Amino acid sequence: MTRPSIIIVGSGIAGMTAALDAVDAFDVTLLTKSDLAQSNTRYAQGGVAVVIDAMADPGAPRLGDSVASHVADTLVAGAGLSDDEAVRILCSEGPGAMDELIARGVPFDRHDGELSHGLEAAHAHARILHAGGDATGAAIAYALIERLRESAVTVRERTTAVDLVVQDGRCVGVTLLGGEELRADAVILATGGAGQLFPYTTNPEVATADGLAMALRAGAVAADLEFYQFHPTSLDAPGNFLVSEAVRGEGAVLIDAAGRRFMPDVHPDAELAPRDVVARGIAQQMARQPGVPVRLDATALGAEFLARRFPNIDAACRAQGHDWSREPIPVAPAAHYYMGGVRTDAWGRTSVSGLYAVGEVACNGLHGANRLASNSLLEGAVYGSRVVEALVDPQPVVPFDDEWLAPLALELADDPEAQDVSRSDLQQLMWDAAGLARTGDDLRQAAAELRRWRSPIVTDAKAAEDANLLVVARAVVASALAREESRGGHYRTDFPQTDPAQARHSSIGVRHA
Repeated sequence: MTRPSIIIVGSGIAGMTAALDAVDAFDVTLLTKSDLAQSNTRYAQGGVAVVIDAMADPGAPRLGDSVASHVADTLVAGAGLSDDEAVRILCSEGPGAMDELIARGVPFDRHDGELSHGLEAAHAHARILHAGGDATGAAIAYALIERLRESAVTVRERTTAVDLVVQDGRCVGVTLLGGEELRADAVILATGGAGQLFPYTTNPEVATADGLAMALRAGAVAADLEFYQFHPTSLDAPGNFLVSEAVRGEGAVLIDAAGRRFMPDVHPDAELAPRDVVARGIAQQMARQPGVPVRLDATALGAEFLARRFPNIDAACRAQGHDWSREPIPVAPAAHYYMGGVRTDAWGRTSVSGLYAVGEVACNGLHGANRLASNSLLEGAVYGSRVVEALVDPQPVVPFDDEWLAPLALELADDPEAQDVSRSDLQQLMWDAAGLARTGDDLRQAAAELRRWRSPIVTDAKAAEDANLLVVARAVVASALAREESRGGHYRTDFPQTDPAQARHSSIGVRHA
């Protein structure tokens, strides 16, 4: 008897978890446009937020933490938009997901035989598991890759999916670069984020919004696309190397050009305020001292501790000529994580039958307007398993409510005199108009400029990526223009206050002629 088949597009923690969970019941093909290790997961530093007290590990310390506390912290970070049920699922199922990662070989750091745990911004407890100091994502990625290589999953590396195949309203496969079609009973998008929308990003080059763009073109509804998280502290040097939230959690502070801490004047939690607050605080201070970056002072932590706890950041700093144990390092905000994505329910279902989405490409309302630090890897692990449960043992379909099904209209047609899109020009436009601070005038001008660019003919992988970036840039700008308030990762200088009447999700879909 032929087994049902699924195609998974993407090789981060969400995609690989789904593949490993599904392989016993499905014929699984996993596609990735680079090699398996190239994903945002691979580059994640800080760790995984999870309530250690709820884990099965008998050696885990008892910290007085609770699932309820993790839920509360996540809801506060979400700035009034997080879906309560999605948050409860993440926090309550997280401990079991971490037990599964440990069983699959992820070597989380331990001290005296017990799981180590760190503190990060906006967490009430030290609940961040890490591996290799600041190499948590790499440890997870390589452990899952090893399990994947041992499994019956068909892996196709360096294979670019350019569109979804939809017949009679149902997704039945994907089209690959070159025209080949792969068919399956279901498709799971796990393509990650969209950091390459911006010139300054902590994301790798593969994060080009591919799954989101393909889903929009296929008729799926997307949600909350105006909410992009800018990490406060990337190294102010080419490549924008991420300087983990955990460094501030260990006691590092931000200082201005005069060597004075400025974040206590911005928020009571200072350097450990929510990410959007710290990022804007840094940007505002940089504006007050033009040409001079702010600096992160970790010198009090000592050379031995920094090298042991943050070996990759230590190496990156030294490669740029900085001894951060002796001198503060220059830092600046950079695009980091997308709260918006393809609209899904709590099982990864999208508004297109047969199409599922999980991880950063998806939006089930979990993160609201601003993601809590270290909830992203947890999301991939928890929801990567849940999407397979929906396939193996289908739950009753949860209909999207009217709010989700009344999207803004996204126009895909180009201006008749449109010019070929330039990725660098698009990135700079997005940084200037849809970055940390936005105005209606800038967004309207950006929308007009984006209409004057046309998608390239897809003859290679870069052209496919550029086409996807253009689609998503238009959707981001339209969504940001429609939200006339400031909330979480979306800040409008012309509407600087949070409006309780706008405590609702946005949604957008393609306008069909």
